[in-house]
Amino acid sequence: MDSFSAEWLALREPADHAARARPLVTRLAARLHGRSQARAVDLAAGTGSNVRYLLPRLPEIQHWTLVDQDAALLAQAWRLLTPIAQRAGRSFDVRAGDLRDLDALPIDGAALVTASALLDLVSEEWLRAFAARCRTARVDVLCTLTYDGRIDCTPVDPADELIRSLVNLHQRSDKGFGPALGPEAVRAVAKCFAGFEVVAADSDWTLGPESGELQRQLVEGWANAAREISPSDAREVDAWRGRRLSSITGGFSHLRVGHRDVALFRA
Repeated sequence: MDSFSAEWLALREPADHAARARPLVTRLAARLHGRSQARAVDLAAGTGSNVRYLLPRLPEIQHWTLVDQDAALLAQAWRLLTPIAQRAGRSFDVRAGDLRDLDALPIDGAALVTASALLDLVSEEWLRAFAARCRTARVDVLCTLTYDGRIDCTPVDPADELIRSLVNLHQRSDKGFGPALGPEAVRAVAKCFAGFEVVAADSDWTLGPESGELQRQLVEGWANAAREISPSDAREVDAWRGRRLSSITGGFSHLRVGHRDVALFRA
């Protein structure tokens, strides 16, 4: 499975938190109201950014379990989350695990399963099996910051559409779970989670000059993906990269990256 560096996760965290669809979290909090000792499981937890966002907003969740394949990221999650959990009077644990082994996920008895920036990386086969697991466990689910294929750049460049189409094609390649859903992920959720109430909302990144380093990392990543998927377009991709980086350095670049948050409420 693909893994991400702690540096990248730290760079994107402010944009992630600013983008979140807060009404979905508010509705979850109301749904959990009155539950005692409720437990939640966060999948692909990384350094714990999703839990750091949700912990103060879901007070009924008394214990969080963070699951990730990368033990080093979980060690950082433990360090970053410990003072926050202690101040809030909550508990948590971290578990290294392979998300492809759905039967081993510790979701039985949980009230909620969460994940951030995961669904666009998985296959439809995995998503169907995950939905079945959640249906059996009778848990609510909150999956956030799922990329939906939209990339808008200002100033507009003639090659923007080429880059977007190549990036979206690359997003469908195998990320460790089989052919990835990529931009089709949120649309696949409603089909796979039949029997759940599905509520989705935009959670776009809106990045201005103050997010210059994040913009640079995105442009470099998009250019690498575009070259990898279509080597014949490398010259045009490199020219686009140079122009886009110049606008970032000049302080007049704005990017909008489309994401969706989706809450799945069990019947």
